[in-house]
Amino acid sequence: MRGAAESRKFVDGVDMSQEDLDVHSLAAYLHVAPAQVMRLVERGKLPARRVSGQWRFSSAEIHHWLEERIGLSTDDELAQMESALARPAGESVLEGVLIAEMLPIEAIDIPLAAQTRGAVIAAMAELAARTGWLWDPTKMADAVRAREDMFPTALDSGVALLHPRRPLPAILDRPFIALGRTGRGIPFGGASGKLTDVFFLLCSVDDREHLRTLARLSRLLAAEEFLESLRQATGPAAAHEIIAAADAKLN
Repeated sequence: MRGAAESRKFVDGVDMSQEDLDVHSLAAYLHVAPAQVMRLVERGKLPARRVSGQWRFSSAEIHHWLEERIGLSTDDELAQMESALARPAGESVLEGVLIAEMLPIEAIDIPLAAQTRGAVIAAMAELAARTGWLWDPTKMADAVRAREDMFPTALDSGVALLHPRRPLPAILDRPFIALGRTGRGIPFGGASGKLTDVFFLLCSVDDREHLRTLARLSRLLAAEEFLESLRQATGPAAAHEIIAAADAKLN
């Protein structure tokens, strides 16, 4: 059993295993000045509460606030966020986030043989397990299902960005992504009611890495003609080439 010090997750000197952050800890995590954090609080833009006269921030709530910001950001804002979330050299297994490098061909399934929401989630977890980097696909599927029940990740573009509510490092060898495309769109719980046929499963080992990957993937999805090309891909190899080309274009 790991000791308390070993189980802590430090990012830029901030212990991200703690439930609450103060103003200075949150500022360090977000790479902004404490005064900017306070401005966001005063404008009601940050989830915060007062404890003994001091502002406190829930790590989980801040994580979801950042996810929502990613979904509403422009490409320039996403690029800035991706850069701000980069960690010092040597602190991550990835020096930079390239979706093609995080997506092995064996974790791509076209077409994905699933026709319901539940079947897609189970199939995506099993697909990810083919890499050997996900050790418990059942636990991953359960965590993704719970996240979807809380708030669906389906977008109006027909894409769903599947992930657990929080990263699951205990069942992962490394961070990576799986991709599945069904033969036709299926109902997946999006607010608009549009059908979904492209599914990415983000398997992350910590919050910051997850958010940075999400920002990068969101930039790809917003690129002109990217989704159209991905939907025309005839198989895993072709899909991977399309993603690699889109990555290179962003860089």
